[in-house]
Amino acid sequence: MRTRIFLMISAITIFSLTSCNKETDIDQTSTDLAADDAVSDAIFEDVFNTVDNADIILDNYQKGGSEKSMVVSDSCPSVTIDHPSDTKWPKTITVDFGTLCTGLYDNTRSGKIITVVTGPRLTSGSKKTVTFDNYYVNGIKVEGTKVIENIGYNNNQNMVFSVTLTNGKLTMPDGRTIQRSFSREREWIAGLLTRNIWDDECFITGTANGVNIKGVSFSNTITTALYWKRACRFIVSGVVKIERTGFEPVTLNYGEGECDAYATLTMGDKSKEIILKYHR
Repeated sequence: MRTRIFLMISAITIFSLTSCNKETDIDQTSTDLAADDAVSDAIFEDVFNTVDNADIILDNYQKGGSEKSMVVSDSCPSVTIDHPSDTKWPKTITVDFGTLCTGLYDNTRSGKIITVVTGPRLTSGSKKTVTFDNYYVNGIKVEGTKVIENIGYNNNQNMVFSVTLTNGKLTMPDGRTIQRSFSREREWIAGLLTRNIWDDECFITGTANGVNIKGVSFSNTITTALYWKRACRFIVSGVVKIERTGFEPVTLNYGEGECDAYATLTMGDKSKEIILKYHR
């Protein structure tokens, strides 16, 4: 079975941090930590978008059918759903970007994102386990294991997903690496049940840790929930505190909800406005 569809994958938000003014008292190592933290978040958020969109495709086109293998898109990227066992679940979704697939904002991807799904997207307890097969984004190799679990509705009657990343690793074209793991929750506050994915909105909370591109260990905590809109290229509000041993923490404030490319980096009484960009 072959059905051509348009796979809408949100643009990756790989960016560096650039001061809007020339003078700043915040040291370069702290700025680099914030930059690497933001780049890591951007790449793994893009993975979440890709996997979530593919899971929507599974719900819409498979409907628990008995086909052993089903190609639902043979364009760039191709999306294949495999049903290897005689039971209804699990199913395996492979998003294959081939050797070069150019998407929104001219971002390039290659390789595969492979997701094993244990149940329907909106069913409490269902899990998605995500791995990578030689997967690259704009020349950056992505590795690790990501698990997304539907943990049901909260007291606000919003559906919540837990998202964990273990052994996350980004390898830059020059061979330098960023290591990262995190544990987070995504509270879906809008768009979950609509057919238009671009009205999706979430609050994201949680913690992360890792080693940045210069070998500096760090941890971060989301102190004010990150406000994510799929239609925006960057997080639109929220605050992340980034810490390293022996130094004052820095905070990254994404703003007040505007769909723009500005944020504020603060250390103690020093702060600077920064521009979010699509490169490291």
